[in-house]
Amino acid sequence: MKKKLSLILCLCFMALGLAACGTDPTTVDYFGMTYDELQSSMEQEVSALVGLTDDNRTYIQSYGSDTAMKLVESWDEATSDVGAYQGLGEFNITKAQKTLTVDQYVEYQNREVIVSYIYTYNYETEQPELTDASADKVYTLGEKMEKAALNTLMGMGTVFVVLILISLIIYCFRFISVIQNKAAGKGKKNEAEAGAVVEQIGQREEQLTDDLELVAVISAAVAASTGASADSFVVRSIRRR
Repeated sequence: MKKKLSLILCLCFMALGLAACGTDPTTVDYFGMTYDELQSSMEQEVSALVGLTDDNRTYIQSYGSDTAMKLVESWDEATSDVGAYQGLGEFNITKAQKTLTVDQYVEYQNREVIVSYIYTYNYETEQPELTDASADKVYTLGEKMEKAALNTLMGMGTVFVVLILISLIIYCFRFISVIQNKAAGKGKKNEAEAGAVVEQIGQREEQLTDDLELVAVISAAVAASTGASADSFVVRSIRRR
């Protein structure tokens, strides 16, 4: 019984899915707008873009909204090298929860261009609002795969270069340690030389002191033998060179 119930439920869900897929887009309610209204609006927008003049661009850049300026910039970039205008192409509407994506394909001599408008439902005004608009070239599947492969190669190349730089930096650390060791060795050598000089000076001073003591003893002996006073003797140190 449970298996039969599960089978019936699955069939019901499949029927609902097929019914949704088979819904005529021209009969769907798009937040209060109809399919024909959206299509007519897009056709007018594309016609205005095709006939843009320099004065129109200047006006939009000065007084237009951010969305309008973005649309004009992307349109000029997308149509810069696609050849002559041929006419309007396919028209699609995608409804997802509270968002509408309206796509109008525009046929040119060398490549198609797609103009996309995104509407978001505003709960305060209870009306859909245009939140984004853009134009872009239409690429084939092969071109998209080629572009993705190129981006992948560029990313891998960037990572490879960064790894090489990191390896070089790590390799240079050994030279820094060598330089530090040389500097430390030179400092120790200077300290040793300074210590040797101090020791030599101490030895000379000690030798000089011993000589002075010896002279004093001899002077006292001479004074005692001659009966002269030792006060008249002057002891001078003689520095050896």
